[in-house]
Amino acid sequence: MQITAALVKELRERTGSGMMECKKALSETGGDIEAAVELMRKAGLAKADKKAGRVAAEGMIAAAINDDGSRGAIIEVNCETDFVAKGEDFSSFSSEIAKLVLDKQPADVAAVADLPLASGVSVEETRRNLIAKLGENIAVRRSAILDSAGGRIAAYLHGNRIGVLVAVQGGDESLAKDIAMHVAASKPVALGADDVSPDLIAKEKEIYRAQAAESGKPADIVEKMVSGRVNKFLKEVTLLGQPFVKNPDISVEQLLKDNGATVSAFVRFEVGEGIEKKSENFAEEVMAQVRGG
Repeated sequence: MQITAALVKELRERTGSGMMECKKALSETGGDIEAAVELMRKAGLAKADKKAGRVAAEGMIAAAINDDGSRGAIIEVNCETDFVAKGEDFSSFSSEIAKLVLDKQPADVAAVADLPLASGVSVEETRRNLIAKLGENIAVRRSAILDSAGGRIAAYLHGNRIGVLVAVQGGDESLAKDIAMHVAASKPVALGADDVSPDLIAKEKEIYRAQAAESGKPADIVEKMVSGRVNKFLKEVTLLGQPFVKNPDISVEQLLKDNGATVSAFVRFEVGEGIEKKSENFAEEVMAQVRGG
C-alpha cells in the first residue's frame, strides 16, 4: 500500500509523533493506520520504561481551586529540562492533572495514575506517551488537597516553580492572597511551634547546646541560652512566628489577629526540592541524546 502524505498527517495528528516516525510505522504495518497506532504506542511505552531511571528535577507546579473557594489542589510534575517544562504539551498535561485531582480527590499521588483525563486516556498512559513524544523522563511526583475549614482557599504561583495553597478563615481575599505570597517567599516548615517536628527541634537543641557549651558558662546558663535559641528558631521557621514579608515590624500571627483571621493549614511546593540532581558533562549529555539517550 502506498504511504500517502494524508495518511502520515492523520497518524501524526493521532499520536503527536514526528513525520519520520509516523512514516516508518506505516511502512512497517503496510499502511494499516490502526496497526501503526498500536505499534507506536508500544514503542512509546518502551521508551518510557527506558527513561524511567533518569533524574527529572525540573518541571512545574500547578494548582486549581473550585468555584466557591472551599477546596484547592496542588501538584508537582517533573521533567528533565527547563525547555520541556515551558512547553505547551507539558504545561497542559500538568494543569489538567491539577484540575483532575481537585475534582476526583484521589487518596494519594499513586492513585492519580489511574484517573482518566478529558481525552479518556489515563494519566499514566498519557504520561508515557508524552515521554515518547518529548524524549524526557516525566513524573507526577506529588499532590495535595486542601479544604478551607469554613473559610477560603487562596493560591499563589510564583512563575511555575513555586506554588502555595493556604486555608484562611476570616479576613478578606486580599489578606488570604498576601498570606499565600508570604508562604512562597518565606518557606515556613510548619504553621505554629506545636506543629514543628520534635526530631527537628531535638536536632537544633543538640547543635545549640554544643555551641553554648563552648562558652564555658554554667550548665543552667547554657540551658537558658539553648532555650532562647530554640524559641528564636521556632519563630523563624513557623508561619505564625515569622515577620510578615510586606511589613516585617509585625508577625504573621499579629497580622491575622488584627484582621480577625486565622490560618488552619498551608501547602508549599517548589520544583525539584529534595531531588538529588545529577551533574553531567554537557558534551557527554549531548552525545547521549544523539545516541538515543
